[in-house]
Order: sequence, then C-alpha cells, then structure tokens
Amino acid sequence: MKLTPEQIEQFDRDGYLFFPSLFSPEEIRTLTEAVPAIYERREAYNVREKGSDAVRTNFAAHMYSEPFARLARHPRMVEPVRELFGDDLYMHQFKVNGKMAFEGDVWQWHQDYGTWLNDDMMPEPRAMNVAIFLDDVNEYNGPLMFIPGSHRKGVVEARHDLNTTSYPLWVVENELIAQLVERGGGKNGGIVSPKGPAGSMILFHGCLLHASTSNLSPWNRVSVYLSLCAVSNHIRRFKRPEFIAHRDFTPIDCLPDDCLLEPYPVDLPWKNGMPASALATSLEPIDQIKQAA
Repeated sequence: MKLTPEQIEQFDRDGYLFFPSLFSPEEIRTLTEAVPAIYERREAYNVREKGSDAVRTNFAAHMYSEPFARLARHPRMVEPVRELFGDDLYMHQFKVNGKMAFEGDVWQWHQDYGTWLNDDMMPEPRAMNVAIFLDDVNEYNGPLMFIPGSHRKGVVEARHDLNTTSYPLWVVENELIAQLVERGGGKNGGIVSPKGPAGSMILFHGCLLHASTSNLSPWNRVSVYLSLCAVSNHIRRFKRPEFIAHRDFTPIDCLPDDCLLEPYPVDLPWKNGMPASALATSLEPIDQIKQAA
C-alpha cells in the first residue's frame, strides 16, 4: 500500500492517518477468533486490569499465534511506515489492547516515544504505531483521542505514573495538555477521535499525544498495535522484558496481501512457551553489555 503525496502531507501536518474499513470482515474475523485463546493464557505477557480479570494488554502475540504472526508481516500495515521512514523496519512492540465492555480502564495522555526513549533508550522518534480495529469503535467505547499536530512539539516532559492503572506509563501533565489542545483549536479540532468499523486502521507518529477514556459501554473495543521502528534506530537498552520491547532487529519481510486469508507459513518461536531469557532485563546500555562479554 503506497501513500499519496496528499497523505504524506497530512501525516506531516497532523501526525496521524486514518484508513476506514481497510481490512475486510473476513480478514478481521481471522483475528477476532484468535483473541480468546491468547487472552485466556496465564502468562506475564497478559496484563490485566486493576481489580479485574479483563485483559488490558496482551503482548507479543505474533510470537505464538499464527494469525497475529501473519498480521505482523502484513504489507498494508508495514509498507506505509517503511515509506515514511525510508528504512527497513523491525517489530519493537506488538500488543492486542482489550478495552473490554464495562471494564476497560483509561489510558492517560502520553507519547509513545516518551516511553521508548526513557525505558528503552531508543535514539530518535523514528518509530510509530499502526493500529487496526478488531471491533467497531464509537464515541461510547473508549476511542483513541489525538491532539493533531502535537508531534511537532517533539518529546515533552512526562512523569512515570505507577498508580493510575495496572500498566505503568510516562504521562503528560494536564496543564501542558490543555495548552496544546487550545493551541490546536480548542473545542474546534484541538482533540480528534477517529472512529469507524472493525477493520479500520490508524497510523500515528511516536510523539503524537494521545489518550483514551474508560469503556463504560456494553461493547468491547479491542485493537491491535504494531509498533514499528527503523532498524537503524533500534533500542539501546533492555530495561523491559523482551515480550514488551523486542530485541530482534531483523528487518520485517512482508507476506502477500492476502496473508490473513491464506495459511502462509510463519515462524512461532514462543509457540511452546516463552523462554526465560525473555524476562531478563538490564539497566546497562547494550553496547556496554557487549563489551563486558
């Protein structure tokens, strides 16, 4: 999938692109049917909501689930990012966020690159998220909210919030959010919230400020996020477990466009269990680790 000059200009201006109904119902069904099996696992890579058994985030499904392994190599998700960066890409992070009906908690205002920088020592914001809706997303089930153009602010100050939800996050203070929203148009476009049917896709810059409210509706809002990073910009520290921040910087080879409908073979290195090495962490930069070895 090749971006048009107009789409590239829009991305530079707003920090995101929205593609309604990019994937067919048949393609999405392949993925939604695989979600219960990965959510039921009692593994470290399933982070559950505070005080609930509902899954908040599932990590690294592409390492042990065939449908998600194929999605991780889908040209509609990978090629636009490769085009924008002009570089080969590797999978920095893969997650299936489950904002479940009545139980899905908030995601505070944050920049993804803030976490990638502070925790993983990613050199530059040459990484971004590509999200695909597995459920219809409406104004009631906790859709993503963006501050258009906020990526042009670069990395902003953030604090490490360990208390609000079950997943720690580098969050941005309300005062700065209010300023950026007002600068972006206040009630007239300072916050946008792309909504649409299952199969829609969003691509957004690593510095774009975003958040989502809790889901008080009776409808799930499950989405898959591919965090794709330029190979030349790979992380320099393994502070977080490998199932959260991957350490294989091999460039992604895309499968054919019909890979969600045809059983193309894929590697599943964690099919029989996650190795102990995936839980190992270090506060040392990886170049120092290599020198010590």
